[in-house]
Amino acid sequence: MKYLYIIVLALFTLTAATEAVVAQELSKKERKRLKKEQKQQLKQLKKMSAADFQKDREAQKELKEKAGSLQSDISRLQTQLDNKDSEVKQLQDQTRRLEEQLQQAKAALAENNQVEQNVPIVNAYDKGLVFRVQIGAFRDKRLEQYLNTSEDFKGEDDAQGFQKYTLGNFRDYWESDKFKKYLRAMGVRDAWIVPYSDGIRVPLKDVLENLQKQAQSQPVAVPMESQPQISDKSQSEW
Repeated sequence: MKYLYIIVLALFTLTAATEAVVAQELSKKERKRLKKEQKQQLKQLKKMSAADFQKDREAQKELKEKAGSLQSDISRLQTQLDNKDSEVKQLQDQTRRLEEQLQQAKAALAENNQVEQNVPIVNAYDKGLVFRVQIGAFRDKRLEQYLNTSEDFKGEDDAQGFQKYTLGNFRDYWESDKFKKYLRAMGVRDAWIVPYSDGIRVPLKDVLENLQKQAQSQPVAVPMESQPQISDKSQSEW
């Protein structure tokens, strides 16, 4: 019991010394409260037996160990949290880079589409002899925005400032003539056939004469009614 009082007194003295240093910075009211708490603690210590004191010390030790373990867990969790924050930042940076690449790809695609819209369509009918049906020639009606929508719709400017529009691509004259008749029946009264050789408009009269000569040079006779006939309308250069 004697040793218990010695220990208690030593603890109280140490606590009192510490409190005295702190008390210099405290107000009068706070110093009174501190002294009152010290007296209460001293009374409680005097009432404790050696076994209770030992038990209290062990409890404090256990609490300190638990506190240390919890502090270790907190440090470990903080480290994991920092790692997660770093991963999130990396993913955000990666997402930002991908979004920038996506915007660049969209811009490049839009630019490419714009370029493609301005490039005339080139197809097999730009070579050799082709018959097309002209549907009109206009000075004040421009349809450039529709020319690249189909390879069968063509337009060209002449020296007088007119833009001529044609429909269809035919290797056979009679097929083009049938299409011309369909268009006239639908109300396109000025529809007529125009030939192109390697993409260049040529006189229909010359083409029909060549076709007649080729037909006459064939070993088998071709009936006259099946041969292309030259009409006044076909000879027009309008």
